[in-house]
Amino acid sequence: MADPIAEDKATSGQPKNTVIADFDPPQKPKRNKFAIACSILACMTSILLGYDIGVMSGANLFIQDDLKINDVQIQILTGTLNIYSLVGSGLAGRTSDWIGRRYTVVLSGAIFFVGAILMGVAPGYGFLMFGRFVAGIGVGYGLMISPVYTAEIAPTLSRGFLTSFPEVFVNIGILLGYVSNYAFSKLPAHLAWRFMLGIGALPAIILALGVLAMPESPRWLVMQGRLGDAKRVLDKTSASKEEAQLRLDDIKEAAGIAKELDDDVVPVAKKSHGEGVWKELIVHPTPAVRHILIAALGIHFFEQASGIDSVVLYSPRIFAKAGIKSYDHKLLATVGVGFVKTIAILVATFFLDRIGRRKLLLSSVAGMIFSLACLGVGLTIIDQHQEKVPWAIALCITMVLLNVAFFSIGLGPITWVYSSEIFPLKLRAQGVSMGVAVNRITSGVISMTFLSLYKAITIGGSFFLYAGIAALSWVFFYMLLPETRGRTLEDIEVLFGKYHRWKKANAMLKQTKQGDGDENKSQVN
Repeated sequence: MADPIAEDKATSGQPKNTVIADFDPPQKPKRNKFAIACSILACMTSILLGYDIGVMSGANLFIQDDLKINDVQIQILTGTLNIYSLVGSGLAGRTSDWIGRRYTVVLSGAIFFVGAILMGVAPGYGFLMFGRFVAGIGVGYGLMISPVYTAEIAPTLSRGFLTSFPEVFVNIGILLGYVSNYAFSKLPAHLAWRFMLGIGALPAIILALGVLAMPESPRWLVMQGRLGDAKRVLDKTSASKEEAQLRLDDIKEAAGIAKELDDDVVPVAKKSHGEGVWKELIVHPTPAVRHILIAALGIHFFEQASGIDSVVLYSPRIFAKAGIKSYDHKLLATVGVGFVKTIAILVATFFLDRIGRRKLLLSSVAGMIFSLACLGVGLTIIDQHQEKVPWAIALCITMVLLNVAFFSIGLGPITWVYSSEIFPLKLRAQGVSMGVAVNRITSGVISMTFLSLYKAITIGGSFFLYAGIAALSWVFFYMLLPETRGRTLEDIEVLFGKYHRWKKANAMLKQTKQGDGDENKSQVN
């Protein structure tokens, strides 16, 4: 066999020059700006939920004064939107399989717009509850579709960054809600809460206009046999044509379409509109799908059961218990909470694809356990003293800020990133909608019981309880959640099914990939 170096010299007459650039490390792939823009537009639905969470923390003070309702009614009013959102998230999986991910985003914004208007003009408690029912359906649609669309359109190396956007926009919405509370707090009580709630219709209008620039999910297009349309979307959202082709081949394989079929429209055995999915997901799941379901439902449950909604929704009351009495000061302190929460989530987006989901998640939950326990200590000390205890007040404020920061840097965004990427293609929409349902039920229970809970076991005892739940979640995550960073959506399923022995599956997957790479190299040589 001829020596390639000798051949090179013979052909050119000169030895092959080696330049310094040949020794440079490979450049990191650039983030695709079009994919980022699409993700931002899709994730704007999450602003709607965030705004409602943030604005209700202050609006409920004015609603209680204006409508003369009690704490139980306030709890129900605050928490029922989460329960109502179950209707939206339950319908969203089938809807998005039927009409596509893109138009489901439009539907989400339109429903919330109607709900926000109804809440803003509500003459009484009953009408206000109806407005929250309509808005809740819109929120449920948005919570389910944002992470699914973003995960399906994002390139593998940017998926964690882009799929964390829904949680980023939830936090931006919360901050906007807090700012709205402070801005309208000077109005008379009967106007203040109506402006706070009604102004939430604005993001819904922007969303409806912006979505016109979004393409459909390439994975949904493949499931409908529309390969030509899918290829055009992948070309726009990938770093190169080669990457786009690789992604298309992976999606075709996952959808059961032969690799050699390259027509713009190909026949599929049965167009996927979600038929038979529930059977594969719940009735007769494979070991891998069962593990995926446990992981997805578990992370959604623990995200809310660790008490984040109690901290965010009732922060003015927590600050009041800590000794801050003025309306202005309480609402201004909540703006601080929203600001810290938003900064932390923005930091997290840049670490998800560098550090990985698992390390960030475990570190985040450990910080939450610490901050919740310290908050419980501070509030208990304040409860047991008649006079002000300045150091305990400072401890409580610091721990509230630390808790939302630790949540937002890990558990908050990773819940949505992780649950949207681990389900197989055919089961993804319904699987994510189940996770959203668990998330909203748990959130509803937490937000509708916090006032009653702290009256029963003291406010400090409530946070000790949340700290205990967070500790349980750390063990759950450590045992059952494998690392998914850098894996294609089509590869991830292999990591599941072995539960706490997932590292063995990870090693096998690496060996398989390495073997495929060596085989390709040998074929080229």
